[in-house]
Amino acid sequence: MAVKPKNTNYRMYGVAFTIFVIAILVLVKLNNIQWVEGEYYRKLAKERTVKNFTIPANKGNVYSADGSLLATSIPEYTIRFDALSPSQENFTNLIKPLSDSLSVMFGKTPGHYQAQLQKARANKNRYYLIARKLSYTQYMRIKSFPLFNKGAYKGGIIVEQKTVREHPIGLVAQRTIGYERANADGSPNGKGLEYAFRKYINGKNGHRMMQKIAKSQWKPISDNNELDPQDGYDIVSTIDVYIQDIAHHALLKQLEHYEADHGCVVVMETKTGAIKAISNLGRASDGSYYESQNYAVAESHEPGSTFKLFDLIALLDDHKVDTSKVYDTHNGVVEYYKRKVRDSKKGGYGKISLARGFELSSNTVLVQAVHDNYKDNPQQFIDRINSYGLSKPLGLQLIGEGKPRIPQPGDKNWYGTTLPWMAFGYGIAMTPLQTLTLYNAVANNGKMVKPYFVKEIKEWNKTIEKFEPEVINPKIASDETLKKVRAVLENVVKRGTGSKLYSKDFSMAGKTGTAQANYRDRSKLYYVSSFAGYFPANDPKYSCIVVVHKPNVSAGYYGADVAGPVFKRIAQKIYTDSPPTNHIKDINEKINAVEKQYASYYKKSNNATDKVPDVKGMQAMDAVALLENLGLHVEIKGVGKVKTQSVKAGEKINKDSIIILELS
Repeated sequence: MAVKPKNTNYRMYGVAFTIFVIAILVLVKLNNIQWVEGEYYRKLAKERTVKNFTIPANKGNVYSADGSLLATSIPEYTIRFDALSPSQENFTNLIKPLSDSLSVMFGKTPGHYQAQLQKARANKNRYYLIARKLSYTQYMRIKSFPLFNKGAYKGGIIVEQKTVREHPIGLVAQRTIGYERANADGSPNGKGLEYAFRKYINGKNGHRMMQKIAKSQWKPISDNNELDPQDGYDIVSTIDVYIQDIAHHALLKQLEHYEADHGCVVVMETKTGAIKAISNLGRASDGSYYESQNYAVAESHEPGSTFKLFDLIALLDDHKVDTSKVYDTHNGVVEYYKRKVRDSKKGGYGKISLARGFELSSNTVLVQAVHDNYKDNPQQFIDRINSYGLSKPLGLQLIGEGKPRIPQPGDKNWYGTTLPWMAFGYGIAMTPLQTLTLYNAVANNGKMVKPYFVKEIKEWNKTIEKFEPEVINPKIASDETLKKVRAVLENVVKRGTGSKLYSKDFSMAGKTGTAQANYRDRSKLYYVSSFAGYFPANDPKYSCIVVVHKPNVSAGYYGADVAGPVFKRIAQKIYTDSPPTNHIKDINEKINAVEKQYASYYKKSNNATDKVPDVKGMQAMDAVALLENLGLHVEIKGVGKVKTQSVKAGEKINKDSIIILELS
């Protein structure tokens, strides 16, 4: 009998021992997975198949001062179908009535939907798309359809909800209403009211558990949310939709005419500082204009001659000179430290008073007056600017206000020419809204109020927070000074640089401005045209500023020509075309303009045939009445009188057809 070698036995023992060790290790690992790492792996498995999704809260609405809706959140629904969830019995019995219901709602044939749903089940499609971008009403309707009314598990309906922001009045004031977005790193970013008041308007997000059914596809575990979202509070702004519409279209018309790069207009309520209208339009590459940046709030620039109002207030209130003080314009050129200051009129204006120099916007007069009286103590001049709060941001409710630049004596950038250059609005920088705040103070009997955009935060009818007018400076000058300044501002329109704007039927007061920008590089030089003031001049209700950058110089660039007409258009629309009705002097008094309009309407309505009449130049309400009486459906765009009509005069009338009227 042969005996096995000992080394063979050792090998067998070695193999057995190795297997034993491996078994022990496997048992240890299994035990570790089960009791030590088990929780981790169970959690990982759950995270990969079940996830808690955030349901964004509906943002609060943004309203105008009169209750018009400026921005609102609209829920939008996507409906999908998990073709494997319904039982065979439910699917077979209910697919036809479901297809019939879908056909009625969406227009395609019942056979189309039945074939698609059967195909989805055959292909084991658990994420078949039924419809996108449904409203809440449509969602509730489709949720009640046969099969779908059994819910997510028995009926297979998958509902995805997202919220979209809508602006019912379109692009008007869009930049001021604003938005909120997230940066790539998740940090918040945005503009306007929606961003500045996000802590109120955003609400609180909800949560919903969803289960993974395929790659990048998730299905709600139940019909109910884990945590329902809470809607945000509503914002009631100071914006008046009627005034906003007037301001927006008046600015747009002027920008288009002068092919300007960009511009802004602001209308402010004199007593309170409430912003009733603000429009900021920039030119796109195709020549159209849109709300690109909030220039009125954010853009600091050299104001030019509109700053001369401050010169006049300081000189009079510090008792340096009176408005009757006469200055020689020196043929339109004065020199300081070998640098020349020129009047826009070649040859100057001869010898004229300080008041007349302001009315004509004479650089030489205002520079001499300021330099002669403050050169030995420029701090006195600057201290007044500082006391008005014009050397720092106003602290607006909006984020992103531009910083003013006011040189201070003793600073490294204070030169011999600094004071005289400041006198005609150069070497300093202010935003349009900061300039308007000064003009509004003059209109408001010297009380300087902070501009504001939001007057109330509400939850339905409950007030959460209210914002009252805030006074920056209770009295910027004496009543005597203000009386003289207001008279001069009114004369600017009557007989000064703004005389083209004058109307004997309506009083306005203000100051023109025509500043050069990028003047250090003549190849890049362009003009900034502006007009700031208030109306009516005798009892100001509103102040207004218009600033237009880079108008086409071949069409014009002076403030009175470019910016002034926007100001006048707004004032006329508010107080002339729509006069107040709470005071009637004589109810039987005939108004010539109204009598003419009625006569035109009466003549055309009585001569009505089967031809489309010419309604251009008619008031909108008269044109609508005339055309609709002829059987046409009328759509109007804009405010005012009819500028164009989509169906030419003289064409045969087709009953129930649409005619579009553009107003201006």
